[in-house]
Amino acid sequence: MHPLTAAELGDDFTLNHSLSFGNLPAVFADERPSDFLKGYVHTYLREEVLQEGLTRNLQAFARFLEAASFSQASVLNITEVARECGVNRKLAEGYFTILEDLLLATRVEVFSKHAARRMVVHPKFFFFDTGVFRAIRPKGPLDRPEEIDGAALETLVFQELSAVIDNNQMQYKLYFWRTSNGREVDFVLYGDDGLIAVEVKRAGTIRRNDLKGLLAFAGDYPMAKLYLFYGGSRRQYEGGIEMIPLTEALKKLAELLTPEKKRDTSKN
Repeated sequence: MHPLTAAELGDDFTLNHSLSFGNLPAVFADERPSDFLKGYVHTYLREEVLQEGLTRNLQAFARFLEAASFSQASVLNITEVARECGVNRKLAEGYFTILEDLLLATRVEVFSKHAARRMVVHPKFFFFDTGVFRAIRPKGPLDRPEEIDGAALETLVFQELSAVIDNNQMQYKLYFWRTSNGREVDFVLYGDDGLIAVEVKRAGTIRRNDLKGLLAFAGDYPMAKLYLFYGGSRRQYEGGIEMIPLTEALKKLAELLTPEKKRDTSKN
């Protein structure tokens, strides 16, 4: 089961609430969603894993969870995570596999089909829900809030894309795109239903520099549909890129991802 989507929440969806607490059903019923999320992490992500015999060292696993949270929405370096939590690389890899087997986290591979450029090789890592990520991620005076907020925003779009694709039985697999020289697109959807590139920005104003990743991707894959979800208030269109306010994009995500040929069939 995925967290709730913006479309399912309807009028109950607010971007700030979802970015702060995620979209697990219980956070909308609990008067103290932060306490619920802390309890969820303690009870399920730690004790349940221990009770199921998936690991015998709860302290090492707890350290691993925190170390992994620093990789949220980022290219994953398992060796670095292992070093941060004080375990060997093989054990860290096993911990990541546990999270994936329990559907608590996902590694998103780089899109490299018919690549015209040199690409990075490591996947991105995501805990499955924004609120769960925030509950696990340690915070202190040396942490920049914008780094955590940026990862939370990308996580919210990730969980929405994952849910909409599965709930509507769409024929896409989710990737990201990053070249070795730093050109990047946050999400790429590829499959029988087509090719879509999605970039995510919280800013309310779009700068030319914000479009570079999508424009580079379009140069390599001119058949792709290009979206930029951003924090503004109106739709814009430039260079083949459709720029849509975040709340509108998330609520209409199923429509945006449906191929035109299927839209036409449904109308008939």
